[in-house]
Amino acid sequence: MWRTATLSFSAIPVEAPFRATATRIAFALSLGVLAAGADLVGGFFVIRRQWSREYLKYFIALGAGFMLAVALLEMVPESLRLASIQPYAIYPRDVGLATEAAEVLLLVLAGYLLVHFFEHTLAPHFHFGEETHVEAMTAMHVGYAAVLGLAIHTFFDGVAISSGLLVSRSLGLLIFVAIFLHKIPEGFTVASLMLASGQGKRRAFLSSAVLGAATLVGVALMLVWRAHVRIALPVSAGVTLYVAASDLIPEVNHEPGARMALLVFLGVAIMLALKLAFQV
Repeated sequence: MWRTATLSFSAIPVEAPFRATATRIAFALSLGVLAAGADLVGGFFVIRRQWSREYLKYFIALGAGFMLAVALLEMVPESLRLASIQPYAIYPRDVGLATEAAEVLLLVLAGYLLVHFFEHTLAPHFHFGEETHVEAMTAMHVGYAAVLGLAIHTFFDGVAISSGLLVSRSLGLLIFVAIFLHKIPEGFTVASLMLASGQGKRRAFLSSAVLGAATLVGVALMLVWRAHVRIALPVSAGVTLYVAASDLIPEVNHEPGARMALLVFLGVAIMLALKLAFQV
């Protein structure tokens, strides 16, 4: 039922691994619901003021390492494999594999820049975690801009989950774990941004629900448009790289001492261990 991704460049039809059976659709939607639920949990903790910021930091550090490893060691290589089977034809076909690699990396860069634009151009005062600089968030539109930026990001979370599952179960599960680890901090972020911009607790919680809904929309649309998974996967890899390297790692670097930095390495190690476990 599930097709396991390999490093082989055999000329199989590109559509073959991407059949959306009822079981695969149900599994993808279940993972999407779990990921969306984590957004709600983050928002709930903010409005109830029942959380430890230390736990939030741990999720951020582990998530950063895990996401970096998944993007660079799984999503990008698998995108290269798919490009070798059915090239994108963005560039002239006279350079061979180097051209295919350049096309994949162009899509990765597009995903990276897309999230940068929506997160940090529309919402310039933005970081993961609890917003404590209330004086920087007095304008109401800043909170809504942050919701929009993060909603684009979470939409691609859903796209990434479905894209991975359409390629192989192991890739989909690894992407899901990477996304899940930063979902609670994500819910924290958007709810606290809304509170800091003068919104009430109800709207703060609804903002985290918007992120969860965007995730589910991404999962569902990718299942419908599964023929475009070879484009969606490298774009999602760029989004994943951005969240890890530009959103999460800076938060880790703000913390004194080596503990948080070591948790990033632990996140990488956990990803490698799960990769081996999924392939057994």
